[in-house]
Amino acid sequence: MDLAHHGDREVGPGLVDLAVNVRTDPMPPWLAAPLARSLTNLARYPDPRPAAAALAARHRRPVDEVLLTAGAAQAFVLIAQALRDARHPVVVHPQFTEPEAALLAAGHRVSRVILDAATGFRLDPRRVPPEADLVLLGNPTNPTSVLHPAATIAELARPGRILVVDEAFADTVPGEPESLASRRDLPGVLVVRSLTKTWGLAGLRVGYLLGEAALLRRLAAVQPLWPVSTPALAAAVACAGPQAAAAAREIAHRLAAERSHLVARLEKIPGVRVAGEPASSFVLVQIDGAERIRLALRERGFAVRRGDTFPGLGPDWLRIAVRETALTDAFADTLEAVVHHV
Repeated sequence: MDLAHHGDREVGPGLVDLAVNVRTDPMPPWLAAPLARSLTNLARYPDPRPAAAALAARHRRPVDEVLLTAGAAQAFVLIAQALRDARHPVVVHPQFTEPEAALLAAGHRVSRVILDAATGFRLDPRRVPPEADLVLLGNPTNPTSVLHPAATIAELARPGRILVVDEAFADTVPGEPESLASRRDLPGVLVVRSLTKTWGLAGLRVGYLLGEAALLRRLAAVQPLWPVSTPALAAAVACAGPQAAAAAREIAHRLAAERSHLVARLEKIPGVRVAGEPASSFVLVQIDGAERIRLALRERGFAVRRGDTFPGLGPDWLRIAVRETALTDAFADTLEAVVHHV
């Protein structure tokens, strides 16, 4: 299984991108302006303190409970490298594959808990072994788009265990009702956040970790010097502000309506089964012969994400990004024609 396969490898010239879950709307002025100003200050080494303070205020945490990273992917590498003493790491799948890939690269022996499609990929905390001392899961989860209740995830927190919750897509849910980003009462919880998805900053590489100060110091000790660039730090400050919060709420509500439209169209296509109750900016579907259908869609100009590189899924799964309704309609018409003929 190719854990290094990601949606960007599905995209190519002339293809409509439904494989990558990143918004591509024009950058708002409140974000573009500080990014442009930061380019005049590149002779100085990056200073993460203003960004850390802004993110700490956003999540109502002390500033030493924030660690800036070069994207969420770097956060998983830091976790894997700094926590080499973990004896029983467990990854809850299907989910983003980089956490497991980082653990394996650091020499960990990883166990998997595979959630069941028949139950809508819902989390059952009882399935995580009690001896697991490092547990990683996503919320909402990529690729299933399932939003787990915060109370259910909190059942996994306990002394002697580090619980890593990947919230890269948390701000795609209106109000972030199940986020643990501001929870300080749970032992050993690390929350991974990203600015990539909602703000279209995949090329800038900026994310952050939230957790207990002592634990973040362990992670920072294996981080390279000046890991986050000055423009990325400027983006973090802007995206932590009130304008960003208001814009994120509006985007999340619009996304929910666009996702409902996509799901409604998909459910009308014979043979297409939507997984669970999608809550994020993508939808997971099961279709017999999905690999042939994916290739046929490429021939007709649409790129979607194959599902067989996610542990717990197989060749009959595809992930589809939520887009504006007109594009969704064009895609759904094409998918229906492909399903009928393939």
